[in-house]
Amino acid sequence: MAERIGQIARQLNYPKGLLYGQVAIITGSGQGIGAECARLFANEGAKVVVTDIDAKKTQEVVDTIRASGGKAIAVAGDMLDDNHIKELVKKAAEFGNGKIHIIVNNAGFTWDGVIHKMTDKQWDTILALHATVPFKLVREAAPYFRVKDGEPRNIINISSTSGLHGNAGQANYALAKAGVVGLTKTIAKEWGPQFGVRANTIAFGHIATRLTADKEAGAFIEVAGEKVALGIPSKQKKAQQANAGGVKYADIPLGRPGTATEAASAVLAIASPLSSYISGQTISVTGGRNI
Repeated sequence: MAERIGQIARQLNYPKGLLYGQVAIITGSGQGIGAECARLFANEGAKVVVTDIDAKKTQEVVDTIRASGGKAIAVAGDMLDDNHIKELVKKAAEFGNGKIHIIVNNAGFTWDGVIHKMTDKQWDTILALHATVPFKLVREAAPYFRVKDGEPRNIINISSTSGLHGNAGQANYALAKAGVVGLTKTIAKEWGPQFGVRANTIAFGHIATRLTADKEAGAFIEVAGEKVALGIPSKQKKAQQANAGGVKYADIPLGRPGTATEAASAVLAIASPLSSYISGQTISVTGGRNI
């Protein structure tokens, strides 16, 4: 899909790429969907600011982009740290000679638990990361979006089907991901009329990343010294399959999870001028799940 978008760009008189010259901050872009967004954006001419809590992976993504002839810088750090948000916006503006055009609020992870067993730390951390952090980043970058220079400005907040439909064991994540939908619509209404800023939400379904891999694979993230295991228990996956008559991915009409590249391609499509009249919307990228 990404290659096809590139072909369309050339056909529609964007010979240097759909995002040529635009500066894009992509959070959580050291791996997974975020890293693919960074790569695809750079392929379309964007100057990409890669930021992730994992400094090594952040730099690796930047090195890969530069090796392919793209432009990128690494600004590693924890999005839950207000000082990092300030530094991120400052360095992005310097990289863009005083301009920032795109923010993709993608950073995040899940810390699941049923309602009656969920701790305050689980609740507060996930709401802060998935709802408060996107707001703080947008607020910090406001001076670079509330401008009238005739150049496109675009904010994309990443949500989930958990935010649209709820999900057992994810009360914290579901609330936060529902919240960014309201944040997106508010940005579109406040900054669209005067400044032409577009804001949209993309809600992903089952995308093959470390968050949907088998929990037994051992992926984890550290939160204030505590290791949080990532993924879905294989026992839970098998139970879901059994309930569906043994059919794998029975709830997905396309019959499979999406790839990180497919997910990132959807983000690129919404960020691009091909979607110039789309704003305030929530686009589901699910393979047909939940229809």
